[in-house]
Amino acid sequence: MEKKRGLTLFIVFIILQSGEGRLSQSFYNTTCPILESIVRKVVEEKVNQTFVTVPATLRLFFHDCFVEGCDASIMIASPNGDAEKDAPDNLSLAGDGFDTVIKAKQAVEAKCPGVVSCADILVIAARDVVRLAGGPSFKIQLGRRDGLVSQASRVAGNLPEPNFDLTQLNTLFAKNNLTQTDMIALSGAHTLGFSHCSRFANRLYSFSPSSPVDPDLDPTYVQQLKEDCPQDVDPRIAIDMDPVTPQIFDNMYFKNLIAKKGLFTSDDVLFTNPASKPTVMNFAGNQRNFKAAFIIAMRRLGRVGVKAGKAGEIRLDCTTFNA
Repeated sequence: MEKKRGLTLFIVFIILQSGEGRLSQSFYNTTCPILESIVRKVVEEKVNQTFVTVPATLRLFFHDCFVEGCDASIMIASPNGDAEKDAPDNLSLAGDGFDTVIKAKQAVEAKCPGVVSCADILVIAARDVVRLAGGPSFKIQLGRRDGLVSQASRVAGNLPEPNFDLTQLNTLFAKNNLTQTDMIALSGAHTLGFSHCSRFANRLYSFSPSSPVDPDLDPTYVQQLKEDCPQDVDPRIAIDMDPVTPQIFDNMYFKNLIAKKGLFTSDDVLFTNPASKPTVMNFAGNQRNFKAAFIIAMRRLGRVGVKAGKAGEIRLDCTTFNA
């Protein structure tokens, strides 16, 4: 009996240490009951200014959670250019995502000073941009604290690359307690994304010695991509990852994969690999199934590496650690 009690206490301790046990939907009900409405208003205003806010904020959330956990470490600005956001893999993150979180934090601070973390604000904003693009609305757990570490050197190897195969994708996501289904559902967010031409140019011009163009790409799509991304293209140019409905959160991404219009090799492999193909077919044929899986995956993603309790801090300014 004593052993069983000891094991139970140990499990509770581990949960609390991970932070996950401290998260709840009602975390700010007493300390900042209007939190979500404040953030929603800022996000809506920002999206009305530019749609880029939607994919930028969603991608910012993903990149934050996969490095150091969901702790807003991606938000830190370093005068030395050595913070997480300065890593090569993060240089393409659009400024509108950062701006959304910064403005939401300022609005929250005006009403609830020193109470709400930047990490939670980013989670709320990511949920809200999905809804504003026609995606599902869902409840989220809150109570994260902001991290105390943000280093560019800790990013490499922790984010998926555009040339990853299914095994590499699954390994990386499993490291963050995410399943293959979670990974495929989260990849569906590419229906709102954009990419710089350099991230997939090899599929158009230098795929292999025998075939400069990746044969897995639809020929008409190849021509469209070459027009948008000629070999001497300005490196700042970015194109929509979903050529059909780029501003609507829907299941078109999966339909595009079936039509050989997946922009990255890591997109394409989800359909060409028999281990993941059935899920792609399911999501392509049933939007409700995709959105339900996306909600589950977003909630799980939001629990990755959470700091809670006495860990971390509540930053007053999202871009700098407290003094």
